[in-house]
Amino acid sequence: MSGDVLAPPPASGPAIESEEPEDVPRRLVVRHSFQDRLFVHSVRGVGMLVLVIVSCIGVFLGVQSVPTLDHYGWSFFTEFRWLPSQDIIGISAVVVGTIEVALLALVIAVPLSVLTALFITDWAPPGLRATLIRVVDLMAAVPGIVFGLWVLFVIQPHATEVAHWLSKYFGWFPLFHVRTDVDYPIWNQAPGYPSYAGSAFIAAIAVTMMIFPMATSVMREVFSQAPVGEKEAALALGATRWAVVRTVVLPFGRSGIIGGSMLALGRALGETISVVLVISQAFEIKPYVLESGTSTISSLIASSFKEATPSQLSALLTAGFLLFCMTLIVNSLAAMIVTRSRGSQVTEL
Repeated sequence: MSGDVLAPPPASGPAIESEEPEDVPRRLVVRHSFQDRLFVHSVRGVGMLVLVIVSCIGVFLGVQSVPTLDHYGWSFFTEFRWLPSQDIIGISAVVVGTIEVALLALVIAVPLSVLTALFITDWAPPGLRATLIRVVDLMAAVPGIVFGLWVLFVIQPHATEVAHWLSKYFGWFPLFHVRTDVDYPIWNQAPGYPSYAGSAFIAAIAVTMMIFPMATSVMREVFSQAPVGEKEAALALGATRWAVVRTVVLPFGRSGIIGGSMLALGRALGETISVVLVISQAFEIKPYVLESGTSTISSLIASSFKEATPSQLSALLTAGFLLFCMTLIVNSLAAMIVTRSRGSQVTEL
């Protein structure tokens, strides 16, 4: 319309920019309190002290081993007889016995530990779970001499019957063969079958009681960290409790099983008192774990240390140095596996 007044167009000019503060990451300054600094330095000092003590033990054993290695050379590791009166000393028999007892104990302990840890984490009622954890941890505090006496007087008579049955029906397998078989029990002298008493099999049962709590604790800790979401999803899809454990918990805790088993192996290699009480000392390389008579490095040191001459003492310390190296390697590998499993669990979560 002619009477309408049109408003002039807005004047063109530079756009007004809104001034907004730039996002700059704030620098975080951590100020530890005196208590925090004291705790950190104390823990670091204790860790360094442990490292120094272990290093000193290794250096001491290594220095004490020099005279024996200079005198016997490599024959000290290949000779199986231990005859100090004839200047014939070797540790091949005790090394084989140590490995046999440790591995046999591991074969018995690992399945028991896995099943116990799974029961505590996935099947035990919540009210019973804390009690079972305390009982397993309490077993780790029982002295080895108690387990050794218990196996010697209570378990061994029945274990020799089991060993006799295995040898009778599975003697064709080298591990279960017994060369001097007595096919009848002698109850008036020693309960059970004397040809099977004091064997590596009986000693492994005693060692099993010592390593069972450690392996169970490590595996239980790993199984308890299995992802809850995946377990609940499997249950929602209709899976049974065992299917959940088989498909979720066990694959997740595989590294924990390996790490716990290797930690238990490191403990089994150095077990002393319970083995000394059970075994019948024999210096012979034999693969027959059911046959009476065996020896381990730790039992050799414990039984021969008191009456050893200076040269024999050096030989015993050399055997101890070998056991120290074996245990250190096994425990280091176990710690690496457990640490890697924890890192992978954090990454997955």
